[in-house]
Amino acid sequence: MPASAIHYCRRCGAPTARRLPDDGDTRQRDVCTACGLVHYQNPLLVVGTLPFAPDGRVLLCQRDIEPRKGLWTLPAGFMELGETLRGGALRETSEEAALEAGRHVRPGALFSVISVPRVGQVHVFYLAPLLEECLRQGLPGGFGHETRQTRLFAESQVPWPQLAFETVRLTLQHFFDDWRAGRLGVHEQELPS
Repeated sequence: MPASAIHYCRRCGAPTARRLPDDGDTRQRDVCTACGLVHYQNPLLVVGTLPFAPDGRVLLCQRDIEPRKGLWTLPAGFMELGETLRGGALRETSEEAALEAGRHVRPGALFSVISVPRVGQVHVFYLAPLLEECLRQGLPGGFGHETRQTRLFAESQVPWPQLAFETVRLTLQHFFDDWRAGRLGVHEQELPS
C-alpha cells in the first residue's frame, strides 16, 4: 500500500487523511477531511514505438536528458491527456526521433505491454515499420532536445549494456526473438515490484 502522497485536497485545499472511502472501496485512499473528495493515485502510461527496417534493424535514440542521459532507448514518453495510446506513441516518435507517421514510419500493431509496479508505470510499445522511402533518403537528422542522435542497429550491434531502461531491453529481446521465428506477436509481462 503506498504511503499518503496527496496531503491537501485539490478541490478545497483542506488536509487529507489516509483511510477507506465511504463508497465501499476496499483500498485506503487519500480522502479530503472537509469535502470528502477521494484522491486516487493511478499508474502513468509510457507510450512509444519500436521503429524497424525491413532487414530487422531497429532504430534507437541516444538520450540527451536525464534520467540516464547518454544511454540508448526506443522513442517513448508519458502519454498526454486527450491522446490515444497509438497517438501518444506516434507523437513521442516524432518528438524524439523526428519520424512522422505516414512519411517515415507506418503505424503498426501493439507489440509489448510491460507493467512496472515499482514506479507506478505501464510501458506500451507499438511496432513502427520504417518506410522504404525514408530509408532511401536517409533518416531525418533533426530531433528534439531529448535526443542526441538516432541510429539503426542490427541485433549484434545493439549497445545492450548502454540501454536506458529494462522495458526497452525486454521489448528488443522479444522483437529479435520474434524476428528470428518469422512472426511478430504481442508480449505482456510484469517487472518485479
